[in-house]
Amino acid sequence: MDLTEKRLSSHSVYKGLIVDVHMDEVSLPNGKTSHREVVEHPGGVVILPLDSQMRVITVKQYRYAMGQMMTELPAGKLEKGEKSDPAAAALRELREEIGAVPASFIPLGILHSSPGIFTETLYLYLARDLTFETPKPDEDEFLEIERVPFNIMVQHIMDGEITDAKTVATVLKAKVRLHL
Repeated sequence: MDLTEKRLSSHSVYKGLIVDVHMDEVSLPNGKTSHREVVEHPGGVVILPLDSQMRVITVKQYRYAMGQMMTELPAGKLEKGEKSDPAAAALRELREEIGAVPASFIPLGILHSSPGIFTETLYLYLARDLTFETPKPDEDEFLEIERVPFNIMVQHIMDGEITDAKTVATVLKAKVRLHL
């Protein structure tokens, strides 16, 4: 059975600084029609920086949409022209947010954060053998850098203390990849 939905029409609802929203009318596999709201996002990168003492370098920041401080891995959106080279974007974000430069940089795959509505694709990386320089966060970015032992990070995730989806997925993928 073909489960593909086919777009019949589309109209723009909102054009923003980061996302655009459009409403599509689609033809369903059973021949009926429905509507789909789609949030277009340029995609992003997530990096798990792991130091020589097996500590994860995280950032704490206030997330306005959630109304709270959140612990996350360094991450950022893809800028124009970076979609074809997300690794370069990840290295840029790592340097900007925590001032780290890795000698070892391992792709951990991709993540679709909420495929029912968002087009966002996140590229996940593990960074090791780190050297450090001064971080250079964006003007509107206020971060607190912390180092958390890897096993404690996993425990915080399993206990529900860390709920950021991109962080949860990247840490657990790294745990499997590293056989920890």
